[in-house]
Amino acid sequence: MRGKWAQGIQPRNFTWIVKNQFAVCERPGGYGANHRKVRRQEEIIWIRQNDFDFVMSLCGSTQNLHNYEELAVRFHHVPYGGPAGGPLSLTRAMSSIRDHVNAGEKVIVHREEVGERILGLVAAYLLWMGLVPDGPATINITERLFERGLGQTARETVAMVEKCESTELVPFGAFIDDPIVLDESEDGEDHDEDAEAALASENSRDD
Repeated sequence: MRGKWAQGIQPRNFTWIVKNQFAVCERPGGYGANHRKVRRQEEIIWIRQNDFDFVMSLCGSTQNLHNYEELAVRFHHVPYGGPAGGPLSLTRAMSSIRDHVNAGEKVIVHREEVGERILGLVAAYLLWMGLVPDGPATINITERLFERGLGQTARETVAMVEKCESTELVPFGAFIDDPIVLDESEDGEDHDEDAEAALASENSRDD
């Protein structure tokens, strides 16, 4: 590989939350009918070339995980569906980000798109970690980071932080995933169109 292609392409909606520690982006390659194989590969290459230690996927499915494996990018799968999952699901996602950052690792987190659920998680994380003093402040900072307002789903996520165990009470590595078993029927290239359409429809309702 030579030239720009060797460096890959920055994933869409890439945003630093904590510079050189924690960033978010859209799922590499896009989602739903807009997903593109070549774009997926180029964006994963960009992640690798920019020295991210882990990709943390919040997607409900294991799609893309084969591709991280093939391109020697380490990944952590932490399915997260937003506030409907309750405080435990939120705590699991926040503590997983915290554990990577505290271990000195550079992590990039994605769901299918950068929508209400991931914005809510970012805002909740900043509050949970004590990086901002209160809910209104974390909402304001998150809106400035992403240059958009937070809707009901994101605000519900922020409000849920008070129901989560404090960061001091959640030990490092408290949420260790079981070994990931990738579906060998998937070839890492083609995606189930019905599943993608369902994800796109789900996001359009909530985001």
